Amino acid sequence: MSSEIQLHKPTPIRLGEDLIKFDSNTDVRETLYAMREGKSVLITEFYSNGMLLLKELQKHLKIRLPNKTIKEQHAFRTEYHRLSNLILLKIVNQKVAVDKAPKIGWFDTLYANKNDFLLTFPEVQRLNSTWQKYDKGIKVPVLRNKVHPYYGVYFPTRFDHLTLFDNWLKRYEGAKKSAIDVGIGSGVLSFQMVQHGFQKVFGTDTNPNAILGLKEFMGDTKLSRKIEVNYGNLFATIEKESELIVFNPPWLPSISNEENIDEAVYYNKNLFPKFFADASNKLAEGGKLVVLFSNAAEIKNLTKENPIEKELAKGIRFKLEKCFKKTIKPPVDKSKRNKKVTVLEEAQLWVLTKV
Repeated sequence: MSSEIQLHKPTPIRLGEDLIKFDSNTDVRETLYAMREGKSVLITEFYSNGMLLLKELQKHLKIRLPNKTIKEQHAFRTEYHRLSNLILLKIVNQKVAVDKAPKIGWFDTLYANKNDFLLTFPEVQRLNSTWQKYDKGIKVPVLRNKVHPYYGVYFPTRFDHLTLFDNWLKRYEGAKKSAIDVGIGSGVLSFQMVQHGFQKVFGTDTNPNAILGLKEFMGDTKLSRKIEVNYGNLFATIEKESELIVFNPPWLPSISNEENIDEAVYYNKNLFPKFFADASNKLAEGGKLVVLFSNAAEIKNLTKENPIEKELAKGIRFKLEKCFKKTIKPPVDKSKRNKKVTVLEEAQLWVLTKV
């Protein structure tokens, strides 16, 4: 990996003197009031003390803030995020410096040359959660082997769209010389294509953690000769045309102008126009462009337009060959069991060809 590419990781906080220390004998209410005034809190003694304080913070905010409308829920989450990130843990010798803390391998990997610093409690929780998934691996129904998503890399938690893609690959009769996986993430779509006989897959991603994670995972195996990863936006530095281009973009439009939006979940207004313009130059004659999408944004009333339908309506670059759909079963919610569901979410697989 190029030396100028920097891994994404939680930023270490310098040790400060103006910290409230919190242990099992500390007054919770006084601590919460101090946090509202902007004071940072250092968890001492046991890791569970941090869990306790987070739980009490949630209870405290539920009393203070209404949490019914979407706007109120956003305000609640914003305040919880602000206050929870004032709760800190000390990291010494690549370990959390309290008793009964989880063992997190990321400290050795991401902070090998860093010692004696602070991280927020929620960041340590995320490091722990992602380490468990990376270490143990995640079983994906369409793959023979588990995937091991690197820290900060998107991985699928639902599989309906992957099943659609797998069924499509089984029926695919085109050339299998090469394919491009735009936004490779944890590599699932690329692994599927290799499983179905593609000789070479070129994967791209703007997330350096995805690139490094896949390189480490593949090592010098046969897989590393079949999948080549490239750091960069959309098609990165890929010059050649390909018989198949696959894109699993974010499914929800960005509803704010924040720069720090999660690009695995939200797309900005320029993403699809740029993608389709570039894809028309990279797709070989007779090739297929496959986009995995969902009607989630329309159901949530975040938009009234589907960006793929919008592109097809232009009739300039692509035409529709087929759109496959699969209803996503909603999670069981006992409180809403008797409420009428008008529209169900569906996974979509769009197959486009050049005009």
